[in-house]
Amino acid sequence: MRGTRSGMGRAALGLVTAGAVVMSGCNNAGEGALSGAALGALGGLAIGSLTGSAGKGAAIGAIGGAVAGGVIGDQNQRNRENSQKYYR
Repeated sequence: MRGTRSGMGRAALGLVTAGAVVMSGCNNAGEGALSGAALGALGGLAIGSLTGSAGKGAAIGAIGGAVAGGVIGDQNQRNRENSQKYYR
């Protein structure tokens, strides 16, 4: 049973990492939320696996990452729009 759980964790880790790489160029709140959720899930999975609850850690990390990524993505978009407005 231990080998199966470890293999599933590695597969999930690989999928989250691949998703984070694909979505890393966030330029608005939606993309920021997606990439933040992927990175948060990855971090939560890693920390949760150390404490024995990788699923809970991944879920908590995904939620926190989505919120943070959405806020950062929104701010990046606003900054870009403001810079285009003032420097044209």
